[in-house]
Amino acid sequence: MKKLFIYIFAAITLLGSIPTADAAFENDITAQCAVLIDAQSRQVLYEKNPDEQMLIASTTKIMTALVVLENCELDEIVEIKPEYAGIEGSSIYLEAGEEITVRELLYGLLMESGNDAATALACYTAGSIDAFAELMNSKASELGCVNSHFVNPHGLDADGHYSCAYDLAIITAEAMENQVFAEIVSTKTAHVGSRDFTNHNKLLWNYDGAIGVKTGYTMSAGRILVSCAVNNGMKLICVTISAPDDWNDHTKLYDWAFGEYDSVTISEQTTAGISVPVISGQTDSVGVVPAYSQKLTVESGSEIELEYEIPKFVYAPVALGDKAGNMTVICDGEELCTVELVFDTESGVDENEKLTKWEKIKRSWYLANKYGGYPYVYYTF
Repeated sequence: MKKLFIYIFAAITLLGSIPTADAAFENDITAQCAVLIDAQSRQVLYEKNPDEQMLIASTTKIMTALVVLENCELDEIVEIKPEYAGIEGSSIYLEAGEEITVRELLYGLLMESGNDAATALACYTAGSIDAFAELMNSKASELGCVNSHFVNPHGLDADGHYSCAYDLAIITAEAMENQVFAEIVSTKTAHVGSRDFTNHNKLLWNYDGAIGVKTGYTMSAGRILVSCAVNNGMKLICVTISAPDDWNDHTKLYDWAFGEYDSVTISEQTTAGISVPVISGQTDSVGVVPAYSQKLTVESGSEIELEYEIPKFVYAPVALGDKAGNMTVICDGEELCTVELVFDTESGVDENEKLTKWEKIKRSWYLANKYGGYPYVYYTF
């Protein structure tokens, strides 16, 4: 096995492991349930009852927006039916017969938390509240959210409608990858269509680096807050449920995490100089790079080891993007994650190069492995 050791003045936090905050900090979080994750890697940095099924009030609308954005165009026109208007709770005061774009409804949904906007979007997208809830639950299942179930698009208290802090964080991480969603939830005030909107998320004004996302409240659910903040290349998502002092909870968690962690990027530069020799190729070797760039949240002070599992050689032809092997990221002797490696160049067959009979047999065996004749196995050295 080829190994490369690098040293960074940081230690990658193990996926799923939770740093130990001191007792004073732990007791200072008022939320009944809380979680703090890295938005890209989904690493959990802090948790408190993260899987407890809870009422989530209007933070439901994060999932609502995600489903709408995956099924509708922003400029589609929604005709407001009488049953869409006058929904209890927060409202953007839709009127029956009004025609309004999906875009304007999404701003009203996420900034003003309009329950009427949620109802209109759900019924327009799926035909009914029940059908839309099926789409929400399907998306939750796709994201691996095992402690969530939705029965409406607005989050008003209802039997069978619940989620948990961890699931909400995962749903939000997915939503924040949508450019339109991210733009809306980071907007403080906006004039869209015929309406003016003001975001209810005070962190956008009060916390440097805050970029979203959604508040929620009912008497039964208490105060729920889902937020996102960026600092020094890190994007973190924080969720608190039933939190009397949610603004301060989020501020404390972000201050703590941004003070303890840094961001490390696994990219093409990580594997610079790593290559695999090519037999019978038009090039002598092909380079190896990660299949995708990945950011990892890291804790200051420890040692990182990168361990490469790649073949000693390959036979031509080699195509750009073919799988080359894997790279394991190890922190202080414990495995963090595995990243797929691919070839960053191609190499055709050099027809002028003559192979011995044994070399032809080895090449045939290699190609059979590559294209499914045998299990594809990489030798390690």
